[in-house]
Amino acid sequence: MKHVQTATLVEISDTDRSVLEGWSRSFTIAHRLRQRARIVLLCGDGLASRAVAREVDCTPGTASRWRVRYVEGGLDGLADRARPGKTPVYTVDTDKRILAKLDEPPPKGYARWSGALLSAALAGVSDQYIWRFLRAQKIDLAGRKSWCVSTDPEFAAKAADIVGLYLAPPGNAIILAVDEKPSIQAPERAQGYLKLPGGKTLTGYSHNYKRHGTTTLFAALNVVTGKVHGKHSKRRRRKEFLAFMNDIVAVYADQEIHVILDNLNTHKPKNDRWLSRHKNVHFHFTPTSASWLNQVEIWFSILSAQSLKGASFTAIEQLRDHISSFIENYNEKATPFSWTKTTVSQKGMTKCLKNL
Repeated sequence: MKHVQTATLVEISDTDRSVLEGWSRSFTIAHRLRQRARIVLLCGDGLASRAVAREVDCTPGTASRWRVRYVEGGLDGLADRARPGKTPVYTVDTDKRILAKLDEPPPKGYARWSGALLSAALAGVSDQYIWRFLRAQKIDLAGRKSWCVSTDPEFAAKAADIVGLYLAPPGNAIILAVDEKPSIQAPERAQGYLKLPGGKTLTGYSHNYKRHGTTTLFAALNVVTGKVHGKHSKRRRRKEFLAFMNDIVAVYADQEIHVILDNLNTHKPKNDRWLSRHKNVHFHFTPTSASWLNQVEIWFSILSAQSLKGASFTAIEQLRDHISSFIENYNEKATPFSWTKTTVSQKGMTKCLKNL
């Protein structure tokens, strides 16, 4: 006697039917899910799998599969099942090997690791995967940062003194950040515009240049107004520094002046006699190896980037006139610097130092 296989009976609740009807009419969901919803609805109406297949334009096997999957798992049964996929070539152990190798010194003759060197040292790991992993970990093998840690035992007190002048200057007092920029060269080189093959035009200058000597610039940045007072000099001895300070005192006659300085030997300590003759002037020294606390260093960076980089001069006098013109123009629209800082916890700083 021939065995006749009966189709699995499909019973759909009102809640599931509402969801399935919404899926079957929606064009914002995947086509395969819309097709499965129609199959289940037709099966729920009593149609056999072959009839459903003709209606939905699929194979009878497909209609039968989703009939059974709905009966066994409901709406969740219509979702795709997880597939094992290809076994990954590289695992977490591979990542650990890369990080461990970075803790080792590079091969002899090399200053640092590269993707190719790591790939050669880690047999079976491609340099392409190494680069992807390093980018994901935000590790830059070519990047270099330098730092200078102050060992001044009075760092906190000195830094607080200077920051206090920035944030809460004494009333009616002049706050000046003073320093010198020595050995500014006056190079002469050919300059002009370059037309690249792609049509882009940019300025350029010859690699070769002729030297016309150097000059030293003394600068005093008024922290409150942002304006700069400058003076050119051939040398940077104590004699030139005090001459510059005499000019500053003349500009701000009969006013209390607070001067922020670094620890250069020309700034101290033999200037006590000069200070005794100028009772209105007070020197404040940055901690050792912390000249970055002096805001005039920011202005020197602006001078280098906007005035000196790429410029050409035929004489030292031309260089000095050039710098003086920049200071004059800068002062017309000068504004004070506004400092911000990132809070660093002691725990985070300790962890950072351990990783160095």
